[in-house]
Amino acid sequence: MENQEEKKPVGCLAYVIGGMSFIPLIGVLFGLVAIIWGFAIKHTKLKIVGLCGIVFTIILYSALGYFGFVQEGGVYDDLRKEMAKTQLTSAVQAIEFYKVQNGTYPETLEVLQASLPENSLVFLHDATLVNGEGSLYFYKLIDESSYHIRAYGRDGIINTADDVLPTPIENVGLIADYQIQSGL
Repeated sequence: MENQEEKKPVGCLAYVIGGMSFIPLIGVLFGLVAIIWGFAIKHTKLKIVGLCGIVFTIILYSALGYFGFVQEGGVYDDLRKEMAKTQLTSAVQAIEFYKVQNGTYPETLEVLQASLPENSLVFLHDATLVNGEGSLYFYKLIDESSYHIRAYGRDGIINTADDVLPTPIENVGLIADYQIQSGL
């Protein structure tokens, strides 16, 4: 006897809904609708299309999560380093502006952050860290006329090869090639 389940006609709308399940994220809802519709009319192909759309979304977001947060040395690490370098350079400008306003460099980045306007585009949180700690860049006031700032890098340890330094700027207090003593 032939399979009665596959013989029932299914309209075009059912497959459009099933196809929409391949839209990342919101397609999960369409996939669920397609699966429920497939059970309601007892149509296996519609259930499979809906399920494949949901699986597609899961695989896509899993891959993005892996490449963005787990894989070391990938394109996202390079992008985080570039973003950190840009943020560090704008932080240097903010530090110099703080000195112009207050006569001295800030003791810590927390002091600088408190002095920034509410909607400031100066970001002081280390963009290279992927573990979600949200710590600030490393900042050391060397003396009254010089300071050092850098990103910790992906490993979160200072003085390693993955540290990111700001673009050197002439005639400011930044010492870009400063070597940090261990234990600081």
